[in-house]
Amino acid sequence: MEENENKIEEVEEIKTIEEVEEKSSNNDGIEIAEDVVSVIAGVAVSEVKGVYGMAGGFAGGISEVFSGKKNLSKGIKVNVENKEVKVDVNIIVEYGVRIPDVAFEIQNRVKKAIEAMTGLKVLETNIHVQGVNTDQTQAKVVKEQVEESKEEQQ
Repeated sequence: MEENENKIEEVEEIKTIEEVEEKSSNNDGIEIAEDVVSVIAGVAVSEVKGVYGMAGGFAGGISEVFSGKKNLSKGIKVNVENKEVKVDVNIIVEYGVRIPDVAFEIQNRVKKAIEAMTGLKVLETNIHVQGVNTDQTQAKVVKEQVEESKEEQQ
Protein backbone atom coordinates (compact mmCIF):
# COMPACT_ATOMS: atom_id res chain seq x y z
CA MET A 1 0.00 0.00 0.00
CA GLU A 2 2.78 2.43 0.96
CA GLU A 3 4.72 1.53 -2.18
CA ASN A 4 1.74 2.48 -4.34
CA GLU A 5 1.40 5.80 -2.52
CA ASN A 6 5.11 6.49 -3.01
CA LYS A 7 4.86 5.66 -6.71
CA ILE A 8 1.82 7.93 -7.07
CA GLU A 9 3.73 10.76 -5.36
CA GLU A 10 6.73 10.20 -7.66
CA VAL A 11 4.51 10.27 -10.77
CA GLU A 12 2.84 13.48 -9.54
CA GLU A 13 6.26 15.02 -8.86
CA ILE A 14 7.46 14.10 -12.35
CA LYS A 15 4.31 15.64 -13.86
CA THR A 16 4.92 18.82 -11.87
CA ILE A 17 8.52 19.02 -13.08
CA GLU A 18 7.39 18.48 -16.67
CA GLU A 19 4.79 21.25 -16.30
CA VAL A 20 7.45 23.63 -14.93
CA GLU A 21 9.76 22.79 -17.83
CA GLU A 22 6.91 23.36 -20.29
CA LYS A 23 6.02 26.72 -18.77
CA SER A 24 9.65 27.80 -18.47
CA SER A 25 10.22 27.38 -22.19
CA ASN A 26 7.37 29.81 -22.84
CA ASN A 27 8.45 32.62 -20.50
CA ASP A 28 9.47 35.14 -23.17
CA GLY A 29 9.47 38.65 -21.84
CA ILE A 30 10.00 37.57 -18.23
CA GLU A 31 13.24 38.73 -16.68
CA ILE A 32 14.35 37.40 -13.31
CA ALA A 33 16.71 39.63 -11.35
CA GLU A 34 20.13 38.30 -10.37
CA ASP A 35 19.32 39.12 -6.73
CA VAL A 36 16.34 36.74 -6.87
CA VAL A 37 18.51 33.96 -8.28
CA SER A 38 21.17 34.56 -5.63
CA VAL A 39 18.59 34.30 -2.83
CA ILE A 40 17.32 31.00 -4.28
CA ALA A 41 20.90 29.72 -4.37
CA GLY A 42 21.56 30.97 -0.82
CA VAL A 43 18.57 29.13 0.59
CA ALA A 44 19.63 25.94 -1.21
CA VAL A 45 23.18 26.23 0.19
CA SER A 46 21.94 26.85 3.73
CA GLU A 47 20.14 23.49 3.68
CA VAL A 48 23.34 21.49 3.00
CA LYS A 49 24.80 19.65 5.98
CA GLY A 50 28.43 20.59 6.60
CA VAL A 51 28.09 24.25 5.62
CA TYR A 52 28.89 26.41 8.64
CA GLY A 53 28.08 29.67 6.90
CA MET A 54 28.54 31.87 3.90
CA ALA A 55 31.71 33.85 3.33
CA GLY A 56 30.60 37.31 2.29
CA GLY A 57 32.41 40.58 2.08
CA PHE A 58 32.71 43.20 4.79
CA ALA A 59 29.80 45.21 3.38
CA GLY A 60 27.47 42.19 3.54
CA GLY A 61 28.28 41.65 7.21
CA ILE A 62 27.70 45.30 8.06
CA SER A 63 24.31 45.36 6.31
CA GLU A 64 23.24 42.28 8.31
CA VAL A 65 24.17 43.99 11.59
CA PHE A 66 22.28 47.21 10.81
CA SER A 67 19.20 45.65 9.23
CA GLY A 68 18.91 42.80 11.72
CA LYS A 69 17.99 40.50 8.84
CA LYS A 70 19.96 37.57 7.52
CA ASN A 71 21.29 38.26 4.03
CA LEU A 72 20.33 35.11 2.10
CA SER A 73 22.46 36.06 -0.88
CA LYS A 74 25.61 36.62 1.19
CA GLY A 75 28.59 34.89 -0.40
CA ILE A 76 26.78 34.24 -3.68
CA LYS A 77 27.62 35.84 -7.01
CA VAL A 78 25.28 35.23 -9.93
CA ASN A 79 25.65 36.07 -13.61
CA VAL A 80 22.53 35.69 -15.78
CA GLU A 81 22.86 36.00 -19.56
CA ASN A 82 20.47 34.71 -22.24
CA LYS A 83 18.46 32.57 -19.78
CA GLU A 84 21.68 30.88 -18.61
CA VAL A 85 23.17 31.22 -15.14
CA LYS A 86 26.66 31.00 -13.70
CA VAL A 87 26.85 30.84 -9.90
CA ASP A 88 29.83 31.33 -7.55
CA VAL A 89 29.30 30.23 -3.95
CA ASN A 90 31.71 31.22 -1.15
CA ILE A 91 31.32 29.05 1.94
CA ILE A 92 32.82 28.20 5.30
CA VAL A 93 32.64 24.48 6.09
CA GLU A 94 32.35 22.67 9.40
CA TYR A 95 35.54 21.08 10.70
CA GLY A 96 35.69 17.35 9.98
CA VAL A 97 33.36 17.18 6.96
CA ARG A 98 34.46 15.79 3.63
CA ILE A 99 34.70 18.98 1.56
CA PRO A 100 34.26 17.40 -1.91
CA ASP A 101 31.00 15.77 -0.75
CA VAL A 102 29.69 19.07 0.64
CA ALA A 103 30.64 20.92 -2.56
CA PHE A 104 28.97 18.29 -4.76
CA GLU A 105 25.77 18.46 -2.70
CA ILE A 106 25.75 22.27 -2.97
CA GLN A 107 26.18 22.08 -6.73
CA ASN A 108 23.26 19.66 -7.07
CA ARG A 109 20.89 21.57 -4.79
CA VAL A 110 21.66 24.98 -6.27
CA LYS A 111 21.19 23.73 -9.83
CA LYS A 112 17.90 21.97 -9.02
CA ALA A 113 16.49 24.92 -7.07
CA ILE A 114 17.34 27.58 -9.66
CA GLU A 115 16.20 25.53 -12.64
CA ALA A 116 12.95 24.45 -10.95
CA MET A 117 12.00 27.90 -9.68
CA THR A 118 13.13 30.11 -12.55
CA GLY A 119 13.31 27.96 -15.67
CA LEU A 120 16.82 29.29 -16.28
CA LYS A 121 19.59 26.85 -17.24
CA VAL A 122 22.49 26.61 -14.79
CA LEU A 123 25.75 26.29 -16.70
CA GLU A 124 28.18 26.46 -13.77
CA THR A 125 28.07 26.27 -10.01
CA ASN A 126 31.54 27.03 -8.66
CA ILE A 127 32.20 26.39 -4.98
CA HIS A 128 34.90 28.41 -3.22
CA VAL A 129 35.76 27.17 0.28
CA GLN A 130 36.93 30.27 2.13
CA GLY A 131 37.41 28.77 5.57
CA VAL A 132 36.81 26.03 8.13
CA ASN A 133 34.92 26.52 11.37
CA THR A 134 37.16 25.08 14.07
CA ASP A 135 34.92 25.16 17.09
CA GLN A 136 37.11 23.97 19.99
CA THR A 137 34.64 21.43 21.38
CA GLN A 138 34.04 19.94 17.96
CA ALA A 139 37.78 19.74 17.29
CA LYS A 140 38.27 17.90 20.61
CA VAL A 141 35.64 15.31 19.71
CA VAL A 142 37.26 14.66 16.33
CA LYS A 143 40.71 14.45 17.94
CA GLU A 144 39.42 11.91 20.48
CA GLN A 145 37.88 9.84 17.67
CA VAL A 146 41.18 9.82 15.78
CA GLU A 147 43.09 8.78 18.91
CA GLU A 148 40.60 5.98 19.61
CA SER A 149 40.90 4.64 16.08
CA LYS A 150 44.72 4.69 16.36
CA GLU A 151 44.52 2.74 19.63
CA GLU A 152 42.21 0.17 18.04
CA GLN A 153 44.62 -0.31 15.14
CA GLN A 154 47.55 -1.07 17.48
